[in-house]
Order: sequence, then structure tokens, then C-alpha cells
Amino acid sequence: MADEEILTLQELAAYLKIAEKTRYGYAQKGTIPGIKIGSAWRFRKSDIDAWLEERRRLTESSRGDNNKRGG
Repeated sequence: MADEEILTLQELAAYLKIAEKTRYGYAQKGTIPGIKIGSAWRFRKSDIDAWLEERRRLTESSRGDNNKRGG
């Protein structure tokens, strides 16, 4: 397995630009992909990027983005 970037809760919050309480709640509820090692949460950056892309697609489809930007 190639070296893969692993983020802490603090690093995840900085990467997503979200509040500390928000990121912890997302992790606890399983909203965001992560693993708990002992009492510490860890997140693979590649999993977070895939989750963000999925959220983007869901947002676009729920808005009914049938009309493309710029024409």
C-alpha cells in the first residue's frame, strides 16, 4: 500500500474549513468516512476527497442542475 495521507480531526477541520464541533459530530454519526483508533479519530484524505465528490454530485442532482453554467 502506498503512503496515504492520514488526517486528524484538527487537520480535517482545517481542510474542510468547518468548526471543531461540526467535524466531531460528523465523525460520531458516521456522516463522514473515518476510523476511530482508541479515542482518536483518523481520516484518509483520499476517502474525504471521494466523499466530497459524492456530496457535490448529490447536491447538483438534488438542485436539478439540468441547465449547464455558461449556456
